[in-house]
Amino acid sequence: MQPPSGFISARAERSDPPPKGARESDHPSYAPNPEEQKPSLFKGLIKTIRPHQWVKTLFVMAPMFFHKDVFLATAAGPALNLTVTARAAAATAVFCMLAGAVYTINDLVDVEADRVHPVKRNRPIASGVVPAPTAKLVAAALVISSLGAALVLDWHFAAVAALYFAQNVAYSFKLKQVAFIDVGLIAFGFLLRVIAGGLATDTHVSAYMLACTALLALFLGFGKRRHEISSATAGKQRTALETYTAKSLNFALVLTGTATAVTYVAYTVDSATRVFFNSNWLWVTAPFTVFGIVRFLMLVSGRAGRGRRAGSPTQEMLSDVPFVLNLVAGACVVVALVYRLRPGT
Repeated sequence: MQPPSGFISARAERSDPPPKGARESDHPSYAPNPEEQKPSLFKGLIKTIRPHQWVKTLFVMAPMFFHKDVFLATAAGPALNLTVTARAAAATAVFCMLAGAVYTINDLVDVEADRVHPVKRNRPIASGVVPAPTAKLVAAALVISSLGAALVLDWHFAAVAALYFAQNVAYSFKLKQVAFIDVGLIAFGFLLRVIAGGLATDTHVSAYMLACTALLALFLGFGKRRHEISSATAGKQRTALETYTAKSLNFALVLTGTATAVTYVAYTVDSATRVFFNSNWLWVTAPFTVFGIVRFLMLVSGRAGRGRRAGSPTQEMLSDVPFVLNLVAGACVVVALVYRLRPGT
């Protein structure tokens, strides 16, 4: 017996069910039910500025950990230098706001390409949750407020922040369509974060730190492209992805990953580094760096024993327990060695 006309819902007519464990909205055959409640405008705006991606702005704080006075000797023991940490936190907040503006602008530019992507079509602007005029106003407000705060902090820092924003705008509108140039600009953005952090905290940024940052950023950028080309609609998402191949990206990942590890080890055993930090033991942090690089390679290639679970390498890293534990442990060891922290001191 045939069911009454109209009895079968739009959800039941969808031919291919989503894979086990995946969200239905992430499946290529997903078509939103008009009767389903859309996310609120506020939630859509929060999703658009991507707070989970702001972890990259922690590079702004990196120079702070190499500021010899970040911990002060007091009668009660080591105490945090609130002036240095407050300036580092303020600089990071500025770059978080700029990042939110850049992500919003990027989604405005990519709106048509996002609509053919199986996951990105659910982004608030592409799906219509956040109207384009509203997104433009939010982006402008974030840029004005962040650059204003940067100017209050330090004009040199503000100049670097403005250059970071301009570079990202150029990337969003044109240069991200050029293979390898796109990843080079990503690396340049990381360099600007570190330089800005040094200016904000009055910390000398060594050539080794800049080299490690640039190589690591190239490594992460190629990892992002390696993650993206696995999609069946890669060419429609980004023109540059048509030029990349899995073989060329695998080679670039191995090359930059190895160069990053070697440069970091060279930095830890360099005589100037040992004198500056008054420690001969920084080399013991190298295994954490190597593990992080290898684990990232496994995550972006889908060989970590868990498949690809997220839409970006950043989400893959933050949701991977071994990677996060290694990151936290490595940071604790670096701080303990640099400041010679011991129980009871």
